[in-house]
Amino acid sequence: MTGVHEPWDETRGAEIIAAHAEREGATLPILHALQEAFGYVPEPAIPMVASALNLSRAEVHGVFTFYHDFRKQPAGRHVLKLCRAEACQAAGGDALAARAEAKLGVPLGTTTATAVWSAGSTKRASTR
Repeated sequence: MTGVHEPWDETRGAEIIAAHAEREGATLPILHALQEAFGYVPEPAIPMVASALNLSRAEVHGVFTFYHDFRKQPAGRHVLKLCRAEACQAAGGDALAARAEAKLGVPLGTTTATAVWSAGSTKRASTR
């Protein structure tokens, strides 16, 4: 992902959707491409994707909300993801999450007012 994203533009969104619409299982590639371009998946793009793929808005919204890496708003410059799986909770993850929220001043799933930090959760952690 690049550090600079385009501002939301319906025409540009339609171009991105059209570029991937003929792919098998196009919903995920389209959502990823939209987020790559704009830094998040703009709400107006959901019905556009649904229309292009002959799906209901609920189906596209379901895919969008199922995958935690899709964002409804631009992320901060730095993104902190904390593992919230049971194994991580057993290893002190709840305390770590509370400390991170207190330090950043925002709950998980949000971005600081300065847009420097976004805090989120994931069901798995990676050392990469």
